[in-house]
Amino acid sequence: MDAPSTNLPSSPSLFHNRFLQTILLSSMTLQIGIWVRNFAILLYVAEKTNDDPIAISLISVAEFAPIFIFSFIGGTFADRWRPKRTMVWCDLLSAVSVFAVLLAVHFGSWESIYLVAFISAILSQFSQPSGMRLFKQHVPESQMQQGMALFQSLQATFMVLGPMLGTFVYSRFGLETSIAVMGTAFLLSALVLVRLPKDLVQPREAGASGQFWGELAEGFRYVWRSTVLRTLGIAFLLAGLAVGLAQALNLFIVTERLGQDKEFLQYLLVVSGVAMLIGGGVVAAFAKRIPPQLLLATGMLFSAVCTVIVGFSTSVPVTLVTQFINGLAFPCIHIGISTMILTWSQPSIVGRVNGVLNPLFIGMMVVSMSLAGVLKSAFPLVAIYSGSGLLFLLGALAMLPIARHKAPEQPAQVPAQA
Repeated sequence: MDAPSTNLPSSPSLFHNRFLQTILLSSMTLQIGIWVRNFAILLYVAEKTNDDPIAISLISVAEFAPIFIFSFIGGTFADRWRPKRTMVWCDLLSAVSVFAVLLAVHFGSWESIYLVAFISAILSQFSQPSGMRLFKQHVPESQMQQGMALFQSLQATFMVLGPMLGTFVYSRFGLETSIAVMGTAFLLSALVLVRLPKDLVQPREAGASGQFWGELAEGFRYVWRSTVLRTLGIAFLLAGLAVGLAQALNLFIVTERLGQDKEFLQYLLVVSGVAMLIGGGVVAAFAKRIPPQLLLATGMLFSAVCTVIVGFSTSVPVTLVTQFINGLAFPCIHIGISTMILTWSQPSIVGRVNGVLNPLFIGMMVVSMSLAGVLKSAFPLVAIYSGSGLLFLLGALAMLPIARHKAPEQPAQVPAQA
């Protein structure tokens, strides 16, 4: 089970790691498609419904609700199936589904645009934990947090380029071309993933039940018996509620609090992206010295303060500066969470741990996104964003009891109850 990790330390640089090279290139093509999709759907639905807050919030529900439902299942199957093959097939099926929706839109069913986010979200729940498994196998533990920082830097780059690209493609070429770009991106990603190292056929553990439901239950027991993972789950719940409220109503911060056109949203995201790129580089430089629990708590604390300021601000410069500061701290959240899951999980159960914890975050985010439109009709944005900031603060405080916990030296050999 641990064989794939034993021959990795001989590679001194992350950039010489064939797995990371391939995954980063695949992620790059996917980010292009995803950002074009995000802005095409957002601008198209806003245009079709005259900025109806419920219709706009349903975009996020369509994207994240299936994650909550299928993450448990996808994580369990990711531990059973060959990860490379799973990732390639998920991207191929995503491309097929996107082109099917393109046909539906072409023949007049504009509401089917929601299916683009819905179907790709389902398939990502099988692909993403498979990628986590491969990361655990092919990246040395000493470089794990730095590797996560590279992923964060890639995402931050597209936080800068993606909004401009998505707005340009939709404004210049329209919805159908935007959807076609996404489908092509999934096809290219599948081709790139063929370059991944060949799947290793690993023997199943003698104690494993061999049955799907038994393995699914084993993932819940593993998380519950781990103090660190259980506490991480609490932070996930609170962060999910906070992120859902803020993310679903970002467009109204632009139009109501700042008095700008909805296209101005891309500039807020560009500012955040530049800051995330800088923050990811800083985290990568100091990754080995900072415990992931501290990274996560710091990121949530900054998000708490910045979210409240964004809700109160009616000044474009103040909001942009606050977004920049928040963007600097955001990599701490992403890298801290991913590193904790990988570090405190055995290789044979990484997919299930991810499948248990991820829905806690996504589920609460879906709940708050679903209620965002209703809350927007009943409360001012200032009150909603203040509540979101309070939830971030509670999440940061929840991490304090495990702040001094040391990561296991050999997580692959830790008993299931660790």
